[in-house]
Order: sequence, then structure tokens, then C-alpha cells
Amino acid sequence: MSEARGRNRDWDKDQEFKEKVVQIRRVTKVVKGGKKMGFRAVVVVGDMKSKVGLGVGKAAEVASAIRKGVEAAKKGQINIAIIEGTLPHDARGMFGASSVFLRTASPGTGVIAGGAVRAILELAGFKNIVAKSLGSNNAINVARATLNALSILKDTATVKQIYSREIV
Repeated sequence: MSEARGRNRDWDKDQEFKEKVVQIRRVTKVVKGGKKMGFRAVVVVGDMKSKVGLGVGKAAEVASAIRKGVEAAKKGQINIAIIEGTLPHDARGMFGASSVFLRTASPGTGVIAGGAVRAILELAGFKNIVAKSLGSNNAINVARATLNALSILKDTATVKQIYSREIV
């Protein structure tokens, strides 16, 4: 029994994840005795090979908020289809009032994106990609819109399989 618990606890020790803090904000909560100060950290975690996750942590200290954000990001990771360092096809993601357009790019282009979008794309492992963020520039919503766009990507084999079923 303890063996199973130990394995679940150390599930991420064998994989190498990189983390990047996208935003740290000071937040306040109004309580009966006045205002209670705290911090919110938006963190992106990825393995640079097609796995990436976003987490938000809140705590009274910055370090605790970042740690909570990293734990949340590791729990909510998604797998992404990457073909030769770029997207298999163009994609658009929306979350709230934010929308993000992701376009394929030729080799040598690099990652052309800003803010939260750039952090997610770099930690996902993209080498050549162009992104444009429209609408609200709220870091959390832009990051979630980017993950939305990345989650709808399909690799070439899946697309061929879908279209072969429709033709038959």
C-alpha cells in the first residue's frame, strides 16, 4: 500500500519539466477586520517535447503561490501535436474576451509571440511558429486561449484517418 502511494507522489520526478512564471500580482481580499493581502502567480510548466500545462496559485507569500501554481500546472498538462518544430495546421483558440491565432512557420522563423503565449509555446517545444493575440490582454485568459488552440491540434495521421472514414 505504501509503495503505491510513493509512486503516485513521485510521478513527476523521472520527467524533466521547466517552469516559467508568466505573472505575479498582488491581490487583496476584504474581510471583517480590513484588507487581507496575498499574491497570485500564473505559471506555465512544460517538458519542451509536446507537454505543457498552466497553473494559477494564490497564497500569502510569493514563493508559496508559485509552488501552488507549478503543482496545478503539472496536474493539468495537455499533449500537443508538433511536426518538425511547428504546428500541423493553423489554429484559433478563444477564452473569454481573448482570442489567439497560431500559424505555422517555415524553419528559421523562431517563436514570434509575446507574453503568456510565448511562454506556453516555448515550453511546449515549438521552434518555428507565429502567434497573434487579439481582444483582451488579460494574462490568464490569453494563456487559456492559447491552450485551447493547442488542444484542438490534430496530427497528420489522425486527420488522414478522419477523412478516410468520411470518404468511405
